[in-house]
Amino acid sequence: MKKFLIILAAVLSAGAIHAQGPTKTEKRLINGQWEILKDGEPFYIKGAGGHVHMDVVVECGGNSIRTWGLDNAKAILDEAHEHGLTVLLGLWLAHERHGFDYSDEWAVQDQLNGFRQAVREFKDHPALLMWGVGNEVDLFYSDINVWDATEQIAAMIHEEDPNHLTCCVTAGIDVAEVQLIKERAPSIDVLGVNTYGGIDGLKYDIELFGWDGPYMVTEWGPTGHWEVQKTTWGAPIEQTSTEKASSYYQRYQSGIKEDRGSCVGSYVFLWGQKQETTPTWYGVFLEDGSKTEAIDVLYQHWNGMDPNNFAPSITEFKVNGKTRFESVNVETGDNMDLTLVTKDKENDKLSIKLEIIPESTNTKAGGDYEERPESLFTNTFSEGTEFSVPAPSDPGAYRLFVYIHDEGGKAATANFPFLVK
Repeated sequence: MKKFLIILAAVLSAGAIHAQGPTKTEKRLINGQWEILKDGEPFYIKGAGGHVHMDVVVECGGNSIRTWGLDNAKAILDEAHEHGLTVLLGLWLAHERHGFDYSDEWAVQDQLNGFRQAVREFKDHPALLMWGVGNEVDLFYSDINVWDATEQIAAMIHEEDPNHLTCCVTAGIDVAEVQLIKERAPSIDVLGVNTYGGIDGLKYDIELFGWDGPYMVTEWGPTGHWEVQKTTWGAPIEQTSTEKASSYYQRYQSGIKEDRGSCVGSYVFLWGQKQETTPTWYGVFLEDGSKTEAIDVLYQHWNGMDPNNFAPSITEFKVNGKTRFESVNVETGDNMDLTLVTKDKENDKLSIKLEIIPESTNTKAGGDYEERPESLFTNTFSEGTEFSVPAPSDPGAYRLFVYIHDEGGKAATANFPFLVK
């Protein structure tokens, strides 16, 4: 009988949750500090950019997720609500760099009409936190009419949905676009900025360039592939997962957390995994779903405590006695001598996987879809610090990847660009 009552209570509780009406979000300036209110209570965004592994967002102490568009929006909103998470729901504005003409009044109106239908459909969903009006429409653009279109959409949202704020997201920040948004899109409530290596200076740029409202860091994470040192043949040199974790920790602390005057939170990129320059550059998960050290850092910041199990880390990574920054060349048919030193805080038993793939020639801009290069070599080891790997037989640019897994679903990774002559 007791078990039945517990189950009945759970069912009724779930029904009450799904019957809940829309939340209300507002912005407020109090004592010189901006904050977001959710149903009248201060709400600081600890967000994940992506809609997978929502259970891990909750486990890490996060409270929100971000989408870039409306694909599967209903299912994502429902799942987020089941996990107690809010959603920055993206409206993907077409990009000039993809051929959209913001001087074409019919095309602009058609886009607006489509978004109006979406706003009407999702405005009362209890997981909805805010509307994301576009993402990086300023990337490689020249037609400032895009900001007029942004205003039309934001104004429409306020007309259709009086309960939620609007946000637009830029690629970095400069004084011209801040002024354009303020002048041409005044219905935007919150500025979203995507920034990586430049995050430490963001709070100063926000003030210097004249944005006087609240802002969010809508993408942040490792150093971008356009910001790093390159090999002599032009391959960008990726941080190891250990170096990334250090960047995540410092960037959240000084680039986000410290600016409580104007910054109302952030969405880390990428909560998931994707091929962008490499298969490991931006995702805080690996292709097999393993959690990297970056997730440990987010757990520490969001929960204010250490996780029970830390991911392994990499302390040394060399090929033929050289580092990634020394533009290593090898001959076809040679063996490459890899030195790999790792550590694990809990002294877990580690497994090591090595993989060689060609340097990607399918790189795009702005996060557009890229194909993953096919693997040419893989091997797995149970232990060791010294390994011998055969160089590819064809000349060209390649990367040697290492993946170190512990017994608890955590992993470290690094890759080494090299040239075969």
